[in-house]
Amino acid sequence: MATRQRSNELTRDAQQAPEMPAAPSSPNSPSIGLLGWFRWTWRQLTSMRTALLLLLLLAAAAIPGSVYPQRSADPNGVTQFFQNQPVLAPWLDKAQLFDVYSSTWFSAIYILLFISLIGCVVPRTFVHAKALLAKPVPTPANLTRMPAHKETVLSDKKSAKLDTGKTDLLHRGFERLKRQGYRVERQGDSISAERGFLRETGNLVFHIALIGVLVAVGVGGGYSFSGQRVLVIGDTFVNNLASYDSFSPGPFFNQDELTPFRMTLTDFQSDFDIHNQTNLNTPLDFRAYVTSQIGATGAPKKSVIRVNYPLEMPNASVYLTGNGYAPILTFKDASGKVSFSGPVIYLPQDDKYTSLGVVKLPDAKPKQFGVLSFFYPAAGKLPSGALTSVSPLAVNPMVTMSVYEGNLGLDSGAPQNVFTLNVHMLTQVAGGKAKTKGVELKLGQTATLPDGLGTVSFDRFSRFASLDISYNPAQGWVLFFALLALAGLITSLLVPRRRVWIRRTATGFEVAALARGDDPLLEKVVEDLSAFLGSKKSAKAEAKAAKPAKAKPDVKKKDKK
Repeated sequence: MATRQRSNELTRDAQQAPEMPAAPSSPNSPSIGLLGWFRWTWRQLTSMRTALLLLLLLAAAAIPGSVYPQRSADPNGVTQFFQNQPVLAPWLDKAQLFDVYSSTWFSAIYILLFISLIGCVVPRTFVHAKALLAKPVPTPANLTRMPAHKETVLSDKKSAKLDTGKTDLLHRGFERLKRQGYRVERQGDSISAERGFLRETGNLVFHIALIGVLVAVGVGGGYSFSGQRVLVIGDTFVNNLASYDSFSPGPFFNQDELTPFRMTLTDFQSDFDIHNQTNLNTPLDFRAYVTSQIGATGAPKKSVIRVNYPLEMPNASVYLTGNGYAPILTFKDASGKVSFSGPVIYLPQDDKYTSLGVVKLPDAKPKQFGVLSFFYPAAGKLPSGALTSVSPLAVNPMVTMSVYEGNLGLDSGAPQNVFTLNVHMLTQVAGGKAKTKGVELKLGQTATLPDGLGTVSFDRFSRFASLDISYNPAQGWVLFFALLALAGLITSLLVPRRRVWIRRTATGFEVAALARGDDPLLEKVVEDLSAFLGSKKSAKAEAKAAKPAKAKPDVKKKDKK
């Protein structure tokens, strides 16, 4: 009964209680649509923060280009990397780490940075141009809020002296600020002055120069080319596509742009440190002596190509990028017929010029075979008994060979790397785990090859030079914009952006200053200006400087008789 009565009371109270307002519903934000998302994306892309992030990302993306060899500059290094890292190299190649600067991901960062910089610079240029034409800002009502402020109280007598004619305090402040390079405007009982627009100009020049660098690099990459050629002493290079060992043109390159010239490697010399024990066998200098001729009627010209000292040719620069030894070998079959004779390029594997070379003999009789060979300029033995080179100088040259029989795959027409030998489908008949010991030859020796393959002789050796012939029509523009960017950056860092105000008060005057960014001289500017305005001597000096100079009478001296 009590429970029912309590329930009736609660129901009656609930009916008499005022109704509570309904909870507000969540706001329905309007859909921004496709155009809104595009505008938001554009603002994010063209913000200065994004531009800086992309610039840092581009610098980080360029790091693999200096860590891993690039096909455009060092194709031999790429080949050697594949030999040393047969498992890792294909994965790196799929990630385009051997072609970093032409990869899709590097190009994407490059294009995004270009768009971001344009989106940043163009609006800022219009704003800065408008600011250059605008008058100084009105003097703030409360100068005490400025980071640098000083109020000077003058006596009535002194105030009167500093407030007459050309010694007027505001007039003298106007003239002094104007001489210091400020843009000055008198606004009633105050002066507003500002300077440092060159700071923003330098900042804009820096970013515009960055865009110029990107454009120059892009245009130069489109019309440029880079090719490589290995020349043994006595070989001649002719500047056409057929003469290059490898060639990497830009997307807009035309082979008709190749200037006809020829170049013969007449000699190659290298210097190594053989006296200093701490730097023993350290290379000191490499010199490739060449004779070049432009066109069919040009006069022959002798030149020397050194590291970082290229040979400048019309629309091409020839760089020395590598060197090594080229032993001259002769292979004869069992009947004594020569199946191969000539120099073989051996790629250096260490700083002592232990070098690796490959010889392929598809026309050898009775069967074709390949040779995987090592050259030691100064043959010696490690404690383990393995051969090595103890010096880069050819004081005890030796060649060792491992021989492989089988189909070399050259008849299929598919291109192969001349510096590699695919031994997986071949049978090793000399060296390694074969029954026959590997071939070892010293200079002038001849050895018999196993399985009736004939003989091989080590006749002599020569030197080779690896040359890079490249051309980029925008190199000068890249340098120009890089120097312009440096000048703009220095200007933006050294020129202060500053505003100064002077106001006449009932008891004297006050000076205030405001800077954009850090300005350690801001307080000193206010102190010096206040001291100048409150000095009697400065007032007299200003008045004297304002008076026109009196013309001196022209006094002629009497001629002496």
